[in-house]
Amino acid sequence: MEPRWLNNICRRMLWTGFTLYIVFVAEPTSAIEIHADPEVIVQNGTKGVLRCTFKSSEVVSTWTSVTWSFQSSQPDHQFSKAPYVIYHFSNGKGFPGQDEFKDRVEFIGDINKKDVSIQLNPAQFSDNGTFFCDVKNPPDVKGTQARTELRVVLKESFPQSQTAVIIGGVCGALIVLIIIAVAACFVIRVLHNRQDYEGCTTLESVSSQALRLQKKAESSREGSTCSSPSGPVQGPVIYAQLDHSGSKNSFHKIEPVVYADIRKN
Repeated sequence: MEPRWLNNICRRMLWTGFTLYIVFVAEPTSAIEIHADPEVIVQNGTKGVLRCTFKSSEVVSTWTSVTWSFQSSQPDHQFSKAPYVIYHFSNGKGFPGQDEFKDRVEFIGDINKKDVSIQLNPAQFSDNGTFFCDVKNPPDVKGTQARTELRVVLKESFPQSQTAVIIGGVCGALIVLIIIAVAACFVIRVLHNRQDYEGCTTLESVSSQALRLQKKAESSREGSTCSSPSGPVQGPVIYAQLDHSGSKNSFHKIEPVVYADIRKN
């Protein structure tokens, strides 16, 4: 009779085999998509982040595993011919490889958010090469691993960061706006001065015209004064003769008397 513990082990093995058959064989599998940055440039002695994400139709579980591998680009490196594992993550735990990355590699992603990024601290010149990111999320186990080319450079040869480019672009745009504003103010000022000049010219023309009209009127008045008599114009005078002799029918003394005096002002 077989011992009970052996029967329990056999049952567990059969159940595990049946589960694996259901997961990997009976159910159809779909491809998993893995994405990583094609190239990363890091300054020597600083932190180097290698980002990697994946897309899967299945829910992340304890069966999900992540494997990071490295292949050196230096011909004299001992691992330049084939990639080797530098970090493995499974069942919620990380396992750094027993190599030069052991104390420098750190898992900074969140597998529940399908982020499996790692960080090298600090990055070294010996890290120049290709890093491979591979994810398995059963039953999504088929997929092409992503790869990232890491370049570790000196500070002097470190390319301008994206932030510096953005800041430079913003500063350039502000300078252009300031130049446009100054030019606009200059044009407005010139036009304003021109309008003031034209207004003054118009006022002077009006004043000159008014002065000419005034002089013309005065000349007309002077001509009228010279052609007219200095005193008031006297109209025709009618004279009559009066008799002071006492006789009604005879006139002994004739004396001119003004009968009517019509004066014309």
